[in-house]
Amino acid sequence: MVNCRKEVESLRAYVPGKPIDDVKREFNLDHVIKIASNENPYGCSEKAKQTIIETLKTPSLYPDGNCTKLRNAIAKKMNIETNQLVFGAGSDELLSIIGRTFIGPSDEAITCTPSFAQYSASVNTMGGKIIQVPLINHTYDLNGIADQVTDRTKVIFISNPNNPTGTIITEKEQLEFIKKIPNDILIVLDEAYYEFVSDESYPESLPLLEEYDNLIILRTFSKMYGLASLRVGYGIAHPKIIDYINRVRGPFNVTTQAQEGAVAALSDQEFVKKVYAANNEVKKYTYEGLDRLGIEYIEGHGNFLMINFNKPSKELFVEFEKKGVILRPGYLFGMDTYQRVSLGTKEEMKVFLEACEQIIK
Repeated sequence: MVNCRKEVESLRAYVPGKPIDDVKREFNLDHVIKIASNENPYGCSEKAKQTIIETLKTPSLYPDGNCTKLRNAIAKKMNIETNQLVFGAGSDELLSIIGRTFIGPSDEAITCTPSFAQYSASVNTMGGKIIQVPLINHTYDLNGIADQVTDRTKVIFISNPNNPTGTIITEKEQLEFIKKIPNDILIVLDEAYYEFVSDESYPESLPLLEEYDNLIILRTFSKMYGLASLRVGYGIAHPKIIDYINRVRGPFNVTTQAQEGAVAALSDQEFVKKVYAANNEVKKYTYEGLDRLGIEYIEGHGNFLMINFNKPSKELFVEFEKKGVILRPGYLFGMDTYQRVSLGTKEEMKVFLEACEQIIK
């Protein structure tokens, strides 16, 4: 039998949200809603959809390895240089490439826990060591991270808003932290849910790139833009960091459909405004329903909430499945009495709240 590298032996495969069809078969249900994977319940821009359909006419051709159209569109929108951008099959791939680019067997990276599992995976795969600092009040402990920095530290990962808790660090907190960190350490600012945040204290990170050349900002078209199945994310950084990452990145890692769909999605800011407004409305509706039922939750800044049912999450997850509702059980994040709940449409959240009421009774 062929053996894997010792670094791979300790890894655990990512557990995705349970598919709707599986739950229908298992519990003999006709209707099931999935509010588990922080997907956009409103789909994607109609412009993007039509553009994607057009690209299917030429499936035999390789995609543009430089993502030129998308690169130019983002650079123009954000007023940055085109050589400050790198693209991946979602932020997940970029995190993996960052690990392969900057982490070696004796190196360390730091993040908080619970947070996005791919930070650890990107480091452990390369034989590095991930230092995980506990959250404080469900929020990133930046002082705790700074205290863990040593001469072995190569990368720091910050999820803002944090997945799974939905909390944010403020602009003031972020800037004070960056000033403390030596500039030979890469700071990854993962802003996958950037477009959903309405809090005025939330950082606008792009201007920081002019002063700090050890930052990379990660964003995605999976969440707000509703292109999760196409897998397209991007990083913004100093051209030297982008050059390093491009040396490791595969040549055709973003499909034509993803590139063209993202360009069209970016041009349809009316869709973004509608999703933003709907998400805020549904969040308020869900808060009110949870308050009425006396259920504790963490106020979130993305398109999901972490809700404390004070019951073992694995068992409660099954109870919700029986009601036709797929959630994300908190034990996967080390928060065993919680469920992570994506914000669906108002109709979907009504079904969820009705299930909550039935279960807690």
